[in-house]
Amino acid sequence: MYLEFYRLNEKPFALTPNPAFLYPSKKHRLALTTLQYGLLGQEGFVVISGDIGTGKTTLIHQILGQLDRRRFTCGLITNAHEDFGDLLQWVMMAFGQELPSGSKAEQYRSFLDFVAAEFRHMRRTVLIIDESQNLSPATLEELRMLVNVNSGKAAALQIVLVGQKQLLEKLRRPELEQFAQRIAVNYRLEPLDRDDTAAYIRYRLALAGNADPELFSDAACALVHRHSGGIPRIINLICDTSLVYGFADEQFHIGEELVEAVVNDRSASGLPFLLTEADETR
Repeated sequence: MYLEFYRLNEKPFALTPNPAFLYPSKKHRLALTTLQYGLLGQEGFVVISGDIGTGKTTLIHQILGQLDRRRFTCGLITNAHEDFGDLLQWVMMAFGQELPSGSKAEQYRSFLDFVAAEFRHMRRTVLIIDESQNLSPATLEELRMLVNVNSGKAAALQIVLVGQKQLLEKLRRPELEQFAQRIAVNYRLEPLDRDDTAAYIRYRLALAGNADPELFSDAACALVHRHSGGIPRIINLICDTSLVYGFADEQFHIGEELVEAVVNDRSASGLPFLLTEADETR
């Protein structure tokens, strides 16, 4: 709708994760480096956590795009939930493998054979589970048992858990103490600060084809940060809607008045961009 009006080649604030648009803030660079260190350092468990919309899934796709598939065999589970069912079935599906019929012990052996075969071909197996905060303690304990395949200095299987802050709360439970002790790398992804929010907006606009640093004024960027809390997904929502409003009003530049109108209209609809603690308890 507004692409030609704002001289854009594509939507700069799409909600779907796009590694090409990952803004390299200091926090995201550190998260990416931490994730790379965990994988290249052959650590058993790596945990990446953060609030909803802070860019965890985009980070996952970024690292998946960077890993050398000659050295790593990767499996991704994106829909972890409490009623996970048979963990091994999900794990084997993530690697494009079929779970054979038979006893639990035979199925477990099948997975270990798969990991061992990859390791013999000089490839380490990496399992990434998104939305890991939804896993039950029993499922997390089963994951810990899977990692027991590792022996010696080299880790044949590595598991990356990505989830919201509830994941860390769950991992602090006494019954998961052994699991927590196996976590070698842990990083919490925080929202962007005010300066990074402005840089994030302009970075994505430039990638999409518009390098005008004044398309969003400084005051507009500051207001976006205030109403988004620095959460990238909400920044995208506010900025995308602001471009729609700007196009409708034929405004070539987005100022704070327009952003305020976007936020007020959204709040009036009963679905504010950023819920307050009061909103969450209603």
